[in-house]
Amino acid sequence: MKNILVTGGAGFIGSNLIKRLFADLKGATIVNIDNMNAYYDVSLKEYRLKELDAMVPEGINYKFVKGSIADKALVDKLFEDYKFDVVVNLAAQAGVRYSIENPDVYIESNIIGFYNILEACRHNPVEHLVYASSSSVYGGNKKVPFAVEDRVDNPVSLYAATKKSNELFAHCYSKLYNIPSTGLRFFTVYGPAGRPDMAYFGFTNKLLRGETIQIYNYGNCRRDFTYVDDIVEGIVRVMAKAPEKRNGEDGLPLAPYAVYNIGGGQPENLLDFVQTLQEELLRAGVLPQDYDFEAHKQLVPMQPGDVPTTYADATALERDFGFTPKITLREGLRKFAEWYKAYYK
Repeated sequence: MKNILVTGGAGFIGSNLIKRLFADLKGATIVNIDNMNAYYDVSLKEYRLKELDAMVPEGINYKFVKGSIADKALVDKLFEDYKFDVVVNLAAQAGVRYSIENPDVYIESNIIGFYNILEACRHNPVEHLVYASSSSVYGGNKKVPFAVEDRVDNPVSLYAATKKSNELFAHCYSKLYNIPSTGLRFFTVYGPAGRPDMAYFGFTNKLLRGETIQIYNYGNCRRDFTYVDDIVEGIVRVMAKAPEKRNGEDGLPLAPYAVYNIGGGQPENLLDFVQTLQEELLRAGVLPQDYDFEAHKQLVPMQPGDVPTTYADATALERDFGFTPKITLREGLRKFAEWYKAYYK
């Protein structure tokens, strides 16, 4: 009988989370707010929403609201109307490279929008605020794997800086107003109906058009790819277990605050990733068997804002929730290729 707010629910992770909540919950109210911006093809967001509308189970009260979390009046009214028990903030402007040329939208959504959510949680107390952070906060850290105890004070993109700020804001509000909050640092999320700006999706589009794909840092990059179902499993487990409210020796509340990595802990070399993607695109029939991949690949230098390696230490997630992502890259890319074939052809 919980009232749950999912922000960014027309997005890749948000829509998959709501599907899972439909399957798991009975008698809940789920509100989905998304501004449906045109950062990438809006028709893909509309497709996700149509999927959700078609699968609302009996006994679930589901409502979609088109709007921005940067609209404080709208956010406040939703909290007043629904008295949310759990909030999952996934609404954010994503993308490392896009933040270099379009900083305004990151400040609006990731800073002002998140502040509005925190203020609403302050004035309408919630049982748990769960919010998306990012592996980007680790910036140029040399130590791998990345652990939540590592210092993350050297972001190399504005996107990363906004996500780090979210963690700081959440800690402040947790401490001052005793709001249980958990930040989740996602590592390179992929899967069917994902974001077209991500490498696996963008590469597929370009190869299908006969264009050349660019592999950064001459292929000497490693990414800890995490399949979307593993991300959702982690979110659902975290949602159900808020950080404990406790008082310190001074009698004042300790911050009921936590941060976790959600990543597979098995970083893949980009060239190996591209090879696996090629094989699965051929298997699914997205590309013809005689496709000349070598003629459509170019090794290029590192781009501003990128980092050579992402590598999650998810032992804290395993310790506290008994879960570590398990879906292999090949399995995940196979599901993506099969979806791509069905969706576009």
